[in-house]
Amino acid sequence: MANLMHVNELPWIEPITAMRCLAHRPHLTFLDSAAQDAVLGRYSYLACDPFSTYVIADGQASCNGEPLEGDPWDALRALLATYPQQHRPDLPPFQGGVAGFFSYDMNRILERLPPPAESGQGFPQSILHFYDVVLAYDHRDQRCWIVSTGWPEQDATRRSKRACHRADQLAASLAESRVPQNEGITTTSSWHSSFKRDGYVAAVQNVIDLILAGDIFQANIAQRFSTRLPSSFDPLAFYCRLRAVNPAPFAALLRYGKWTIACSSPERFLRLDGSQVETRPIKGTIGRSTDPQEDRHRAERLLASEKDRAENVMIVDLLRNDLSRVCDADSVEVSMLCGLESYASVHHLVSVLTGTLTSDHDAVTLLRACFPGGSITGAPKVRSMEIIADVERVAREVYCGAIGFISFSGQMDTNIAIRTVAIDDSVAVFHAGGGITAMSDPSTEYEETLAKAQRIFDAFRAEKVEAS
Repeated sequence: MANLMHVNELPWIEPITAMRCLAHRPHLTFLDSAAQDAVLGRYSYLACDPFSTYVIADGQASCNGEPLEGDPWDALRALLATYPQQHRPDLPPFQGGVAGFFSYDMNRILERLPPPAESGQGFPQSILHFYDVVLAYDHRDQRCWIVSTGWPEQDATRRSKRACHRADQLAASLAESRVPQNEGITTTSSWHSSFKRDGYVAAVQNVIDLILAGDIFQANIAQRFSTRLPSSFDPLAFYCRLRAVNPAPFAALLRYGKWTIACSSPERFLRLDGSQVETRPIKGTIGRSTDPQEDRHRAERLLASEKDRAENVMIVDLLRNDLSRVCDADSVEVSMLCGLESYASVHHLVSVLTGTLTSDHDAVTLLRACFPGGSITGAPKVRSMEIIADVERVAREVYCGAIGFISFSGQMDTNIAIRTVAIDDSVAVFHAGGGITAMSDPSTEYEETLAKAQRIFDAFRAEKVEAS
C-alpha cells in the first residue's frame, strides 16, 4: 500500500487561533486538548471542508444524502475500507479519516430500547465527516503539521497532486484569515431544568429502590438544562470562554450549520493505537474548594469514599466484560483503579483499562461492542438504559454519546460527551448527572449535578435556575 500523504510542517500557531482563522469554513471540527498534558492532552486537531458526510438518522445510514443498506456500523466500516492508509508513527494519530459524534441515542440501534417520552433538538444519531486534510498538533513538542491524504482520488498520480493542492489551500487559508478582535455575545437568559430539586431527589430515590429490589446495581441519572438564546449569541465566542473556564483534555467544537456542539469533557471513552485499547471511566465526583486546605480534604474524602469506590468498581467490571468481547481473552487489565484526577470545578475518581484487540476486529467493532459507555449508563447496561429513558423522560441526543475520530489508518480516540452543550439557532441544551448506587444520598446527588454544571453556567455568564 503506497503512502501518498503530503505532510507540511508549519510554524507554531496556537490551536484556538487557528480555529478562529478557519471558523468561516464549512463543517469545522476542532478536537481540542484544552487541558494540555503529556499523556492525556498531547494532541489537538482541526479539520474543515470534508469530501464526504456520513449520517445516521432514525437508524438509517446515509452518505452524502444517499441511503446505505444494512447495519449502520457495517456501512461505516465499508466506507472507511475504501480509503486505506498507512499510519505514520512520527505524526499525531489522526492523519485523515472520519471525525464527529455518535449520539447516546445510537443505543437503540444496538438494543431494543424504548424511546424517551420527549424528543430533543432533532440531532441525528451520528454525523461523521470524511476529512482528507487535517491540521494536527503535538503540544508536548510544540509542533504542528498539515497532513493531506489526497482522498477520495483513487488514481495514484491524481491523488498525490490533490494531496499537495489541498495542503496548500489550507496553509493559504491560515495565512490569509484574520482572527476576529472582538469576542461575541455569550450571555443568555434564565435556565430551565427537566427536574425541580424535589423531582430529581425523588427520581434518585426511585432508582435506589430499584437497586434494593435487585433490578440493577447502578444507573446514571441526569437533569437537562435548557435556555433560549438571544439573536446576537456567538457560539464560537462561547466555546472560547468554555475552554477558558473549564479546560479539559477531551474538549471539542463541532459546527454543523445551524447546530454547534461545544464540549469540555474530561473523560476518554476509547482509544485504539494499533491493536492496543484504552478506556478511562470516571465514577466518583466531589466539588472543589477555593481554599487549598479544604480542597485537599475534599480530595482525600473522595479517595476514602466507600460509595464512590463501589460506583467506580462496578463500571470497571462492566467495561472489562465489554472489552473482552473484542480483545484477546487474557489481555484485558486494570492498570489504574480509582485514581484521583482534578479539574477546574471537581475532583474525579478515574480507572484505566487496557486490552489487545483481536485481529478480526477494528475501531468500528470496538465502538459497537462498548457503546454507549458504561460510566454513563450503569450496570447491567441494558436495564439501566431502560430506566434512564423512563426516569429522565427527555432524549439525551449528543450527551453521553462519543466525540472523536477514526483515522483511515485505523487509529481512534473518542471521549464520553459529558460537560457538553448542544446549540441550535435559538436554544442551548446540556445535561449533568451522576451514578446512583444503593449508598447514594439523593440530596447529595442533586448537588453533585450542580457542581458538574457550574462551569458551563459560568461560560454563559449566567446563574443557574431551578425550574421545570
